Amino acid sequence: MEQFQFACTMAGLNSVPDVEIDPEGKFKYILVKISSTESESKLIVRGTKKAEFHPDIFAKVEPELKRSGFSCEVQGGGKIIHQPEGKSIKVFSKSTGYGKADHSLATAILKKAFPDYEDIIWTDED
Repeated sequence: MEQFQFACTMAGLNSVPDVEIDPEGKFKYILVKISSTESESKLIVRGTKKAEFHPDIFAKVEPELKRSGFSCEVQGGGKIIHQPEGKSIKVFSKSTGYGKADHSLATAILKKAFPDYEDIIWTDED
């Protein structure tokens, strides 16, 4: 029975996409830790041009995740420049309210989501 519950938990986390960002352009992003239990969690990247401020992204993401039974916590934020024609993504800057996300973690998640992209980098520069 315990193995079945563990499998359901992992399937639940895996049902949440690792990355949801705009298809192109420059925009704010947040790195969010989602958890279904104390021992099961993962990081996700969310970003959009529609958000004037980083908390605007979380205000959209949090209710959806909570309805699905997940807890979530912002780990920081920054900006993304997404250039699909050049197959490149640049992660940089910081969030005034949440602080700087660990861009190396965000970049690793983006590389899995965009395996055909040749240039996914991060920098601490603004």
